[in-house]
Amino acid sequence: MKTNVYGLLGGRLGHSYSPEIHAAFGDYEYRLFEMPEEDVAAFLASDRFTAINVTIPYKKTVMPYLCEISDEAKKIGSVNTITRIPGGLRGDNTDYYGFSYMLDDAGISVAGKKCLILGSGGASMTAIAVVTDRGGSPVVISRSGENNYGNISRHADADVIINTTPVGMYPNNGESPVDLAVFTRLSGVVDMIYNPRRTALILQAQRMGIPAANGLSMLVAQAKRAAELFFGHPFPDSLIAEAEQKVRAQKENIVLIGMPGCGKSVAGQALAQKLGFAFADTDDEICRIDGRHPAVIIREDGEEAFRKIEHEAAVNLGKRSGCVIATGGGIVTRSENYDPLHQNGTIVFLTRPLSELATGDRPLTAAHGVQALYEKRLPLYKAWADASAACTPDPEKTAEAILRAAGHEIEN
Repeated sequence: MKTNVYGLLGGRLGHSYSPEIHAAFGDYEYRLFEMPEEDVAAFLASDRFTAINVTIPYKKTVMPYLCEISDEAKKIGSVNTITRIPGGLRGDNTDYYGFSYMLDDAGISVAGKKCLILGSGGASMTAIAVVTDRGGSPVVISRSGENNYGNISRHADADVIINTTPVGMYPNNGESPVDLAVFTRLSGVVDMIYNPRRTALILQAQRMGIPAANGLSMLVAQAKRAAELFFGHPFPDSLIAEAEQKVRAQKENIVLIGMPGCGKSVAGQALAQKLGFAFADTDDEICRIDGRHPAVIIREDGEEAFRKIEHEAAVNLGKRSGCVIATGGGIVTRSENYDPLHQNGTIVFLTRPLSELATGDRPLTAAHGVQALYEKRLPLYKAWADASAACTPDPEKTAEAILRAAGHEIEN
């Protein structure tokens, strides 16, 4: 091997955040090694890597090929980091460190608390180990064990819920392993999933006012610990928050809402170009789904039929990452559109004087009048928005205003 090569070994890696995360810890080559299980043994015996991380579904698969395994990895029963030592390969598990960091970062305590751990796979072992070591009482919920989803109501007194299953993970956004309404004393919800940023489980927790955390901080923290094993020296903890913020900025959508004709599409295109993001418009997605322009659908089939297609468009586009999404003016009139758009996005309300709105070929505006629509929708825009920005005739200035409102750094 002529140069040092690091990377991630796994089954499906198309949406991995690992390369972006590891870039925060140094200028080293980090590749994605995606392969079927039958190729893993030959890969581990090769000289294609210096050190690697391991993810689903090979955290247990790799263990027989290692000549040394850390006590922590043995305790958890899986390996997620492999380094070279004299005589062969060593396996470690940095998920313990990452999960511990996530709990601390979110301010969620498990000491003396009943913690429901959803799932009985490899990730659950990490949660069990950390909860136990911190003085909590773990209860594993599986599909067919003594404690299962069919009798989960017997644990309505749980203090913390920890999801270690892939339920709700991209591309199956919107699914949730449990309904939090069953539980009466929750003080924290933890979801190891990081894509989407806000799973259905986390969104429900936030609506109920329960502290919640997703898996991105865990992913970044375990990567920091893995990098320390790669290079044999420590990295400051401050890099974890910096790397997490950079990944969020690269992956989180910016969703534009506002009155019909306020300039969301024009401003959104300028914003996408400035960020290097893809641009999407719910009207374009509606045309792709139905084959007709929204105005035609409304005239021919009515508003209700149009809203059903619009919801499908919101679901499709909301799954994306690193995208600017311009929405139709009435997207906020259906509450079921909020979660799909908010799960990966910062929602920005674009404001503009009513006298400056473009009103051509807008049947709902024509039918109800601009003022009436505005008065009806303004409370909804405000309720949905994470931030607001003024839309001006200058798309570049509007794009900068959106970036400031959304908390993004503006490059000069």
